[in-house]
Amino acid sequence: MEAGIGTLTRLSEERVDAVLVVVEPTPKSIEVGVRAVALAAEKSLGRVVVVASRIRNDDELAVMHAAFPGQEVVAIPDDPAIVKADRQGVAPLDLAPDAPAVQALCALARSLLPVPA
Repeated sequence: MEAGIGTLTRLSEERVDAVLVVVEPTPKSIEVGVRAVALAAEKSLGRVVVVASRIRNDDELAVMHAAFPGQEVVAIPDDPAIVKADRQGVAPLDLAPDAPAVQALCALARSLLPVPA
């Protein structure tokens, strides 16, 4: 969906399976992410996952954890394979399935699947 909190403001009070708040390690992105997490909590939408995107080092990840205390934060490393796939117009999973960011995204996807009964 589009950047910002507009989509969250239009959601009804019904719960969703998960709200993914994608945030890059920049002050503006973190500011918008904090507002999005607060709005999702205010609306009691359900599970909120902060996707810390384009993380280059432990310091950036620490900034994310500090900005979102008590929230589930999933780190997606900055990875040239993602840029390369985008430039080639192909899915990163098809181009570089073993790339660190692709592996992190696959783990995130698996964590969102319902647990079999």
